[in-house]
Amino acid sequence: MPNNEYYEALGVSKTASAEEIRKAYKKLSRKYHPDANKEKDAPERFKQVQEAFDVLGDPEKRQQYDRFGKAFPGGQFPGGGGPQGQPFNWPGGQGGGAQVDFSDIFGGGGQIDLEQILGGAFGGGGGRKQSRRAPRRGDDVEIEVEIPFQTAVEGGKHDLSLDRGGKHEVLSIKIQAGVDTGNLVRLAGQGHAGANGGPAGDLLVRIKVAPHPLFRREGNNLLLDLPVTISEAALGAKVEVPTLSEGQVVVTIPAGTSSGAKLRLKGKGVLDRSTKQRGDQFVAIKIVVPRKPGDRARELLKELAEVEPMNPRGDLW
Repeated sequence: MPNNEYYEALGVSKTASAEEIRKAYKKLSRKYHPDANKEKDAPERFKQVQEAFDVLGDPEKRQQYDRFGKAFPGGQFPGGGGPQGQPFNWPGGQGGGAQVDFSDIFGGGGQIDLEQILGGAFGGGGGRKQSRRAPRRGDDVEIEVEIPFQTAVEGGKHDLSLDRGGKHEVLSIKIQAGVDTGNLVRLAGQGHAGANGGPAGDLLVRIKVAPHPLFRREGNNLLLDLPVTISEAALGAKVEVPTLSEGQVVVTIPAGTSSGAKLRLKGKGVLDRSTKQRGDQFVAIKIVVPRKPGDRARELLKELAEVEPMNPRGDLW
């Protein structure tokens, strides 16, 4: 009889879309992953989520589950024969000697002959066939890791600490220059172990880039705010500004530069992973007004206001 156990495990309704199921699985996998959640029931909840998505994430399996519950082909072993009272006569079955995938029950990935299970109930009294369990690849595991801003832009190595099977491991992952939040780094063979001699799954490392105290990223360009004085903006000046990979460089501020203007440093941005060309760094001018100017500064500012009564708002309103 159909039931809602798998839907409840993912916290979705039976009418949930494939995308809703995928998002719920992704969210719960991260929440209950043993490497991130140390609660006692986390491993069991994680296992339930994986099992539920294995069925509901496959349209054909989901259809069979909705119809038969766990007693569907590839599901749990039904106690009283197949659906509609026909002994194991499920889609694809051929009666005596038919093979059904019992990997979810026995932890393998292979097939078990029903004549062997039922001890010759199909009329076979002679030699029984030996069970065959095909190798099964382990599941992939996805985790999220935050890396420094500069490592994401320039590339490098980042150590990843994992607690697996009661053991602490440190993996060094290679970060390519130009990665951004949301990118994946795949570590082959570092996921769940395979079954029956099958290969292990992969570890998928989802990148999250930490913010930088000075720089912001806009595509392949970097943006830096540069505070300047009123006199530097009005008269022009040469000032030093930081870059992410080349240290300090000198830029020229043209006389009469307004706050918000941007100066371009070509080729000092982020490496484009496809074209191998670097973006640019833009320096945004921010005019800083003294909060408490001295007496002489106040006199000079008043003189400036008298000799150049400019209205910066013009005809805006």
